[in-house]
Amino acid sequence: MGIKFTGGCLCGSVRYECSAKPLAMGNCHCRDCQRVTGSAYASGLLVPQNTVTITGDVKYYDVIGDSGSIVGRGFCPNCGSRLFSKPPNPELMNIMAGSLDDPSWFRPVMDVYTASAQPWDYMNPDLHKFAKMPPMLNSAS
Repeated sequence: MGIKFTGGCLCGSVRYECSAKPLAMGNCHCRDCQRVTGSAYASGLLVPQNTVTITGDVKYYDVIGDSGSIVGRGFCPNCGSRLFSKPPNPELMNIMAGSLDDPSWFRPVMDVYTASAQPWDYMNPDLHKFAKMPPMLNSAS
């Protein structure tokens, strides 16, 4: 993977480009991510917000995270594809791995919120496990 990567939604109305390597890559097993993906977890990349350029309209649905702060979940208003999360720290953002033009380079290093993981979900035993959000990323949930 080069430093620059791109992605977008299913219908092509929203496109993005990031000019930085991810700060972290992982799988979130919280109930919110399970509900929003309709699956066992959401895979994402944490990046500095100021390194991402977005074209097209993104709609955000805000929820209160475990931190007590607002977490925004960004999606395309046309096709509904989930693309981003805005954590409580405004300097960071998450990009959903499935929205990458080339998701083959995504390499998660951790599973977070494993306390709410589903029993039918097989987690990679080689990844670091955290029952909640790890302290180093607590402001990035």
